[in-house]
Amino acid sequence: MFQRRFAGVGGPREDVATAETSPRETAQMDGFSPPPIPPEQRQTPRPHKGRGAASNPEGRFESLRHQAEDDGWRSALLDEDAPRPRTEVTEERARSVISRNDSPDIPFSQAINPYRGCEHGCVYCFARPSHSYLNLSPGLDFETKLRAKGNFAEVLRAELAKPGYAISPINIGSNTDPYQPIEKRWRLTRAALELLAECHHPCTIVTKNALVERDLDILVPMAREQLVQVFVSVGSLDNHLAAKLEPRASAPHRRIKAIRTLADAGVPVGVLVAPIIPALNDKDMEAVMAQAAAAGARCAGYTTLRLPYELKQLFREWLSLHAPQRAGHVMSLVQQMNGGRDYDSNFATRMRGHGVFADLLRRRFEVACRKHGFGRARELRLDCTRFVPPRRPSPQGELF
Repeated sequence: MFQRRFAGVGGPREDVATAETSPRETAQMDGFSPPPIPPEQRQTPRPHKGRGAASNPEGRFESLRHQAEDDGWRSALLDEDAPRPRTEVTEERARSVISRNDSPDIPFSQAINPYRGCEHGCVYCFARPSHSYLNLSPGLDFETKLRAKGNFAEVLRAELAKPGYAISPINIGSNTDPYQPIEKRWRLTRAALELLAECHHPCTIVTKNALVERDLDILVPMAREQLVQVFVSVGSLDNHLAAKLEPRASAPHRRIKAIRTLADAGVPVGVLVAPIIPALNDKDMEAVMAQAAAAGARCAGYTTLRLPYELKQLFREWLSLHAPQRAGHVMSLVQQMNGGRDYDSNFATRMRGHGVFADLLRRRFEVACRKHGFGRARELRLDCTRFVPPRRPSPQGELF
């Protein structure tokens, strides 16, 4: 097996990391063009255990394209499959950590994300295309080549201490999950929570990992002051489906248990049925909401599948591997909710879609909310009056 590399119009960029060059590639670069390999011998994507994406396509900013092909030697020389992709974490030094938005369909204006990329490997994750800004693939790179902002709490403290800082609730985990597995070692989310609790700053948390229970010692006192709410994302109750869609996230039943643990401790918690994928997990909407309500969730929300940029290709590839019999039906319904396209970025419809199927989802959700007494996620009111700016670190210490 080897990889053929094709340069784009702009030629290779200096900051693009390339793999070891094979003899066949060397011959190509020396001007020799070997005969093309028949399509039936080209290597097709295959699922990787514990990973969501099956391939590593180039990001939209790359000037090199890699195409894996089978030259007939792979099966003869290798007695076992290629090693599984390993998780690599690189520390980076952030210059700023608070991102701001004015999108009318997002209920918060400030967000922080301790990590780039997410080990959960959810194949549907709308954040995958953001890895292209790092010259990494939205595919396997997104879930295996992660970045941790080592100075996260330090920079956050400096930004909160600025004289002109305008307080509003900060969302933790708007892009990638703050409680993904590498948080066990890096503890960046916990450091941020400790700082927010110190200065009485309100925040919301979105996660699909039961690791959030670890920080109850911080969350419970914050909850007493109306400074925090947690949203646990549960898209399906089918463990087999979840293991393929979101391979390294907590199992659905474990997330429901986390909702119960948070609620019993007095932390306000809601459930997000997200994303809803038509003809795949939409049948579980009412069951998820029922179990979440029984566990103590106070409110609920939902979003439909979003496929921006490179995610279209990755999700279609996943369907062909894991749900080939219904792939056409799933994409047909997705397109019906997006004006005939795989994705419509219109602020008014991108989260919920439009059309007959989208209207049906909305009505089902509203009926379930009334049945279980759920409020809407946007109805939460956190207390912004208690905020005390953190003191800037000083080598001279503090007099008072």
